[in-house]
Amino acid sequence: MSVITNTSISNATSYQEIGEFWDNHDLTDFWEHTQAVTFDVDIQAEQRYYRVDNSLAEQVGEIARQRGISAETLLNLWLQDKINQVSVSR
Repeated sequence: MSVITNTSISNATSYQEIGEFWDNHDLTDFWEHTQAVTFDVDIQAEQRYYRVDNSLAEQVGEIARQRGISAETLLNLWLQDKINQVSVSR
């Protein structure tokens, strides 16, 4: 379990304690202890989905598990490698 510094409202010292605190409390009871913040969100990721034959998907999943990575990561690595090969042969 990760240990964190005390939070200002819950005085929790772990993520579990924070969760337990907010499971039993409502933010509206502590609204005066909050402050406004601003931040920028820069969403650059875009995902596209392609159909993959079930038997291929199962094989990819098994290879990914053997390598300790997700099927999505494995497919992205393989696709990038293939694109690099095609680009070099042009």
